[in-house]
Amino acid sequence: MFADLLKVFQSRKMSALIFLGFSSGLPLYLTSQTLQAWMTKENIDLAAIGLFSLVGIPYSLKFLWAPILDRFVPPFLGRRRGWLVIAQIGLFLAITGMGLQDPRTALVLLAINALFIAFFSATQDIAADAYRTDVLEIPEMGAGVAIFVLGYRLALLTTGALALILADRFTWPQVYGILALLMFVGIIASILAPEPVLTNPPPTSLRSAIIDPFIDYFERKKLFPGLMILVFIVLYKLGDAIANNMSTPFLLQIGFSQTDIGAIKGGMGLIATIIGTLAGGVFLSKFGINRSLWIFGGFQAISNLAYLALANVGKNYPLMILTINIENFCAGLGTAAFLAFFMSLCNKQFSATQYALLSSLYAFSQNILVAPAGLIAKQTGWPLFFFLSFLISFPGLALLPIFAPWNGENVSNSLTMKRPGLDDEDPR
Repeated sequence: MFADLLKVFQSRKMSALIFLGFSSGLPLYLTSQTLQAWMTKENIDLAAIGLFSLVGIPYSLKFLWAPILDRFVPPFLGRRRGWLVIAQIGLFLAITGMGLQDPRTALVLLAINALFIAFFSATQDIAADAYRTDVLEIPEMGAGVAIFVLGYRLALLTTGALALILADRFTWPQVYGILALLMFVGIIASILAPEPVLTNPPPTSLRSAIIDPFIDYFERKKLFPGLMILVFIVLYKLGDAIANNMSTPFLLQIGFSQTDIGAIKGGMGLIATIIGTLAGGVFLSKFGINRSLWIFGGFQAISNLAYLALANVGKNYPLMILTINIENFCAGLGTAAFLAFFMSLCNKQFSATQYALLSSLYAFSQNILVAPAGLIAKQTGWPLFFFLSFLISFPGLALLPIFAPWNGENVSNSLTMKRPGLDDEDPR
């Protein structure tokens, strides 16, 4: 397997994806967890720190300007790489500007600066998702998703753990300056990456860029299966999200310390997620998208039973470590299949808009529908709560026969033809 992974990285497009994934993940914590740590050290009021979560609104609304990235082609580097570089330069300037702010005297300016980072980060996500969708052929999607997510997770580790370590040795403005320089990883990768070959011309007007993606989607998928796919996107990872949303309060309430949770969940859990995503990419190329959605969805559901076992046993370090690693590994498997499924739904002519709409629908599930999780846990108690999260995983799986049958002839069979970067090199 190690030799196979080396061959994957010899592919030019695959090599680019890990760096683009890193660039895509880099800004996220700089307006959330890492910024909260800086503000806390400056003794900013907790209520104000909490309100800063609102600067993440651009991530939920990115579908509103995604059609612009489909419709207009920058005068350099092409439709996908051109927009990537524009967003990345904007991020470099915005993150550098953040390092010039003082939370104690200019909190409003800090919020505006954070909003700019979130906007350019969401724009980079639109362009990166569209690039990944356009440049990867169906047989390449498993490895492509795994490599991109690996880069993304490494960026979260950098702006999370590493940034906090640096903050003990440098000032926070200096830390943000250092992290701003890391945006050049994405800029250089975007310049050197191959531009996707577009078989159909981009939309000829902004109106068509907004309307045609909807028409195209339902023409290809038909009305009923198309609607069921959208419902599936909302439900597929909902059970996993509900359990994960309350996992930290649960672990604290049964007696684990913040250090225990940070070290095991933030460290080992992150590694387990990366391994799960990489393994998911390998198996995805072998089994196809359809079967992977079935298998990995089942693993996601079963992983919640590990939390159920811990809730019944109580504070137990070996079981806690096992639970977190199982949950994160299975979540990584599901992520690999889910993102590949997203890409398979998109027409490359409208991939920025269609992917942004699909991911916004998924974000609705992860951010809005999980909101009552705390109330449910309070009413039911932890064992019943985690059993309910297990049951909630199955409505999404029940929709799979409609559009992704186990022996389907569409995406799943075509994925087994060859392995990306392993059997041959793309000539582009």
